[in-house]
Amino acid sequence: MEGGHPAASKTEFTECWRTTWKTPYIMRLALSAGIGGLLFGYDTGVISGALLYIREDFDDVNKKTWLQETIVSMAVAGAIFGAAIGGWMNDALGRRKSILCADFVFFAGAIVMAFAPAPWVIIIGRILVGLGVGMASMTSPLYISEASPARIRGALVSTNGFLITGGQLLSYLINLAFTKAPGTWRWMLGVAGVPAVVQFVLMYTLPESPRWLYRKNKVGEARAILEKIYPENEVEDEMRALHESVEMEKAEEGDVGDGIIAKLKGAFSNPVVRRGLYAGITVQVAQQFVGINTVMYYSPTIVQFAGFAANQTAMALSIVTAGLNVVGTLISMCFVDRYGRRRLMIISMVGIITCLVVLSVVFFEAAAHAPRISIFESTHFGSNSTCPAYVSAPNPTSWNCMTCLKAECGFCANSASAYAPGACVASNDVLKKSCSGEHRVWYTKGCPSKVGFFAVILLGLYIIIYAPGMGTVPWIVNSEIYPLRYRGTCGGIAAVSNWSANLIVSETFLTLTHALGSAGTFLLFAGFSVIGLVFIFFLVPETKGLQFEEVEKLLKKGYRPKLFASKNKETEETKQTKSVEL
Repeated sequence: MEGGHPAASKTEFTECWRTTWKTPYIMRLALSAGIGGLLFGYDTGVISGALLYIREDFDDVNKKTWLQETIVSMAVAGAIFGAAIGGWMNDALGRRKSILCADFVFFAGAIVMAFAPAPWVIIIGRILVGLGVGMASMTSPLYISEASPARIRGALVSTNGFLITGGQLLSYLINLAFTKAPGTWRWMLGVAGVPAVVQFVLMYTLPESPRWLYRKNKVGEARAILEKIYPENEVEDEMRALHESVEMEKAEEGDVGDGIIAKLKGAFSNPVVRRGLYAGITVQVAQQFVGINTVMYYSPTIVQFAGFAANQTAMALSIVTAGLNVVGTLISMCFVDRYGRRRLMIISMVGIITCLVVLSVVFFEAAAHAPRISIFESTHFGSNSTCPAYVSAPNPTSWNCMTCLKAECGFCANSASAYAPGACVASNDVLKKSCSGEHRVWYTKGCPSKVGFFAVILLGLYIIIYAPGMGTVPWIVNSEIYPLRYRGTCGGIAAVSNWSANLIVSETFLTLTHALGSAGTFLLFAGFSVIGLVFIFFLVPETKGLQFEEVEKLLKKGYRPKLFASKNKETEETKQTKSVEL
């Protein structure tokens, strides 16, 4: 548990199934804590569908882009604070109590959102939910890591990532199930409280992390838990390793201090920890700046940008992308210990950049070939119904559907063909009903497009390339790259970085699409992804098969990619290796 895991000829995932089959208690610990990942995933996905119906119930939300962004991103703001205090709670209260607190806060937020009478109450509920998610996002992987046998730690920590994607898929299915129920979005957001209650009950019956117990001098309790996790002949070795690591941590704290400020100073003044933070923060920020949560938070909206106007259709297509996310995470669980963390991330980033560039081209083509605006069609519903900006435009013949939508008007498709010239009219409920009453399609987010389905396919490809690499690996890297005595502090710093980047992306996405268009926004994310790839290449070492002590030695001498490593240094290391072999 404390000493890292040895290299194995078989994948860690295969070994995981073998071990947990013999000792089901291990999987019970991992899945119970992993529900924190399910909460994370559900909250990420559920707002994407709920937002479509919140806009219909509250006119202010429908008209104000910043209010939509605030409803989405306030959960992220809450998560930043939750992740920040999560490190302190983990050390002071323990991993188990921190998860129980996260469940209580999350449940309270879900109830507040379900009964919200106004948008500002929804925002309060989102902040509470975010607090719970932030605490759980860093505590769940830590609990799993510390309560797992060393040889299968990576695969079990991956179950947290798997449950994140499972939560996202579940949220889309729940969204689709409640599309025609009274209260639509209230049910969607309220159901989020159910998994929080389930986890609370399960974690209440489970023990604390053995490492935390040992750290608090509860040696007997720690041993009792290890005896349930490890074979009898391995327990003494694990107790010895636990004793050594905790004593080393206490000695370090004696020099640095055990206060939060002292730990932060100690982390940034220690070159080994600092290099680990460079790598850990890099992968967490890169994970967000590839634009993944624009897809997860706004997936149905993006599908509408591609030309699929109906809410139910947009959410149904979003389920496909969420399902691919689950498949990609399973791929990661199978191959992360065979091909390595670094390689999977680099391959993932190259694929993400390619998808984003092609996706921006598709959206550009869709906008350039949007249906034209017909003067006859635009006056069909009455002269006063025509879009005011279109009436006063100096050159209305140059207008197409996208021009109409940018003017914050509605496009009513031609009854003969959605791709034929249509009507640009004022955007209100009366004209929307009139348009639908003539069996026409009403568009306010995107335009009819012959290449729209190709955009959905690219979104799916983007997800399945993202999930095995940048989806799960950053969390695995952060669970094993820091020295044990700084793991809680550094994990908190990296989690705050992740949620801060998430907040920036989610708070600006709709504004960016309004200013740059969908094509320009996805091209911008492609540029961020290129920068992220460069940082990962130069700052993130491979940790596959390395014990924690070996990772620390690697960081101590400073990591350099093989392409830029000194030839003399390589020769010297090769000689030393040969001499050891001899």
